[in-house]
Amino acid sequence: MDKNVRILIVDDDESIRKTMKAILEDEGYQVDFADSGKEAVQKTNNAAYNLALLDIRLPDMDGVELLKLMKDSVPRTRKIMVTGYPSMQNAISAVNKNADAYLVKPVDVEKLLDTVKEQLQLQEEERKFSEQKVAEFIESRVKELK
Repeated sequence: MDKNVRILIVDDDESIRKTMKAILEDEGYQVDFADSGKEAVQKTNNAAYNLALLDIRLPDMDGVELLKLMKDSVPRTRKIMVTGYPSMQNAISAVNKNADAYLVKPVDVEKLLDTVKEQLQLQEEERKFSEQKVAEFIESRVKELK
């Protein structure tokens, strides 16, 4: 497991933040957290995160709104929506705003870890694909310039 994987947990419930942080740190991930959408936006503007776990209901904004405001990085931060208020409308809205996965509270530990690992694997595949495309582009430009 890559020890440089950074995860941001965004939830207004301190016990949920602490529990998820402990679980993820036990797996070797670097974990940071925010208790509001505004704090999450500030953190993503100042640091790169591989993955973010976002509560749908935050005190200052809707988690789906937060999806649009968060800065992507690494090459694209994977976003997992987490909610205690599951509904088809929430799920559809989250997916339409680029959520990569959707978990329901109380979150099963194995489901959380499996989803995080799956999303990080997809991110790695995207990174490799991007690197391949850049290499192909450079190779073609070098040939054109000869």
